[in-house]
Order: sequence, then structure tokens, then C-alpha cells
Amino acid sequence: MLVDSPPEQRAETAPAPPTRRAARALGLLLSVLLLVFVALASIAIGAKALSPDQVWHGLFHDTGTYGDVVVDERLSRTVLGLLVGAALGLSGAVLQALTRNPLADPGLLGINAGASAAVVTAITYAGVTSLTGYVWFAFLGASAVGALVWFLGGSRGATPVRLALAGTAISAALYGYLQAVMIMDGAALAKMRFWTVGSLASAGSSTITQVLPFLAVGTVLALALARPLNAVEMGDDTARALGADLNRTRALAMLAAVLLCGAATAACGPIVFVGLMVPHVVRSFTGPDLRWILPYATVLAPVLLLGADVLGRVVARPAELQVGIVTAVIGGPVFIFLVRRRRTAQL
Repeated sequence: MLVDSPPEQRAETAPAPPTRRAARALGLLLSVLLLVFVALASIAIGAKALSPDQVWHGLFHDTGTYGDVVVDERLSRTVLGLLVGAALGLSGAVLQALTRNPLADPGLLGINAGASAAVVTAITYAGVTSLTGYVWFAFLGASAVGALVWFLGGSRGATPVRLALAGTAISAALYGYLQAVMIMDGAALAKMRFWTVGSLASAGSSTITQVLPFLAVGTVLALALARPLNAVEMGDDTARALGADLNRTRALAMLAAVLLCGAATAACGPIVFVGLMVPHVVRSFTGPDLRWILPYATVLAPVLLLGADVLGRVVARPAELQVGIVTAVIGGPVFIFLVRRRRTAQL
């Protein structure tokens, strides 16, 4: 399903009036404050009920059990949620601009499928059993599929349609391979079941350290592409008239998306709908200018992810629901609403 943005949205290139810029800046500041609040809630609220005093002492006066729960589990989990949420929101916005499809997400270009196929291969044939071991295989799988999609999508003559079709075809093939391997190997199925749901439970200093460089480079690259991607969203002819290098911009955008999606998926598994919903919702009040969409998505996507993670810890106490389940439950109805509202359920 490939849908261009409406002409009136693509045509908006003139600078926004000062009052609108001020409103956007104020909204971004409020979004940051909301993110701080949700992050504090993620540290304070968990499957194990702790009083505010216990949380405080666990953070600043390591008192054994409280310190282990608050610092080693909740704080690390919150930091990973901040990083992964920002990566998913930012990559979703980049992919939607790259494909000119407001309903695009990391799954459209096969990145999630590549990471999942690499992990099941590592479990079945390489004997990898630890989450830290999955990270590198998942990232390599996502990177390999991203490169293959770019090659099959036309490389120097890549277009949104070719990239999306190549990603869809590769995803279908990889998911078929994934299911075949798991059916034949019960142990791989048992181990993959947890990873494919999508969870922040793998949070730890080692996981964060492994993915942080990729996320940092991808974030800087994506934010730097805001202006050229604005031109790409207007269509190839208009972008060329504005002096944009289409192939260079698309190649760098693919690289940024692979770095962000690959690292996020490697750390937490494929978490759905965050990269789809947040940029789409942000666009509804910022307009089509990626210079605002990208920062907003970077801030608000972690709000959604951490909020869903907190909700999953609370509703199933003393156990928890993985964040991937919660975002899917929330995202399904929202996705249907977006499709119906924008009338995009057509080719």
C-alpha cells in the first residue's frame, strides 16, 4: 500500500509564521517535560511495588535489594526504553518520508524480518543463547537486508515504489524461512518466542553499551537529513528542481533507518506500531516539515514506549506483559482509525 502525502501537505515549504514556530517550540518543550515525567514513572513504578522512599534510597543510597531493583533493573530499563523509543520514532519518520507513505514503518523495508531471521539462525545453527549474543546477529541481519533492499530497489535509480516492493518481497521470504526453522527446531521456537514479542527486559549496561554507538550515529544522520528529505517528499521532479541529490539522500536515509531500526530491534526485538503511530500523529499538528517532525518523534516515541512498558508492568502484577504486546494492543485500533480517517486503504 503506497500512498503519497496530499498535495497541500507536500506544497508547504515556506517558513512557518513566527506564532506557529513559537507554538511548535512550546509544544516540543512540553513534550520533553512529559518525557521526563514518564521516565520518572518508569523508575518509580514496576511489577514489584515500592514506596517513593524506597525508590529514592534505591537510587541514591544503594540499600541492597532496593538498589538492585531500582538501579539494575528499572533505571537500565528506562534508559534503554528512551534510546529504543527515540530510534523507532525517528526511523519511522525517516522511512515515511523516504517512501512518501504515511503508513510506512521499519517492517516495510524488511529490517525487522532481517533481524529476526538472523537471530533464529544464530540460535539454531550457532548455538547462541544469550540476549547479548542476539544483539550482534540481529544488527547484522537488519543491515544485510537493508543493503539488499537498496540494491534490489534500484540502487542509483531507487524510487519509493521499488524500495517498498523489494522490502515486502524480502520480508515474505525471510518470514517463511523463520517459520520453517522454528517448526523444525522446538528449542529455537521456545527461545525465539520471548524475543519476537518485543521487550525491554533485556536492559542492562552491556546491551545499552553495544547499541548506543549505532543509535547515536543514526540519530545524528537522520536529524541532518531533515531538509533534503523535505524536498524528497515533494516528488522527484520538484526535489531535483530544488537541487536535491535524490540518490544520495535516499542512500543516507536508508543508512540512518537501518542503524536506528537495526540497533533497536537487536536490543529489544521487533516492537511494532511505535515507528508507525508517533510520526503520523506528530505530523497532524506540526505539518509536513521534517525539521519539526523528527525532533517531536524523537521525544514522543519514548513517551509511548515507556508508558506502554509501565502499563504492562502494572496490569499483570506480579508478572508483566511485554511492551511489544501492549503497543500492539494499542496500535491495532489506532492503525485502523488512521487508515479509515485518511482513506488510505487503496492502492
